[in-house]
Amino acid sequence: MKKLLFIVIFSLLAVLAIYYAFIYFVPYSEGVRSGELIKISHKGVLVKTWEGEISQGISGAQIFTFSVLDKDKEVIDQLQEYQGQYVKLNYVERYATFFWMGDTKYFITKVEQEESPHFRN
Repeated sequence: MKKLLFIVIFSLLAVLAIYYAFIYFVPYSEGVRSGELIKISHKGVLVKTWEGEISQGISGAQIFTFSVLDKDKEVIDQLQEYQGQYVKLNYVERYATFFWMGDTKYFITKVEQEESPHFRN
């Protein structure tokens, strides 16, 4: 009976580890989005995560929400610096997320400041 219990618990842990590795290391897609950075915040009750939004239209009708991993300090600092400005964001989309990683499936990996196409000379 103990051997069967050990096999069941080990199998369950192995499946959970494989699922976590798949979600964390296998991206669904990668891409670039541009827009006006309208929000970056550190939010949560038990686990704080970095969340943000960019507006991809003049009226703000199309909002792209994203998360940033805590380990990406340089990206977080750049987002805070570029608040209210036009930015280009490189992101990785995952199949799913965990509550301690962020609220969205989109995780920002790089930030660049850009000139707004709406206000060019």
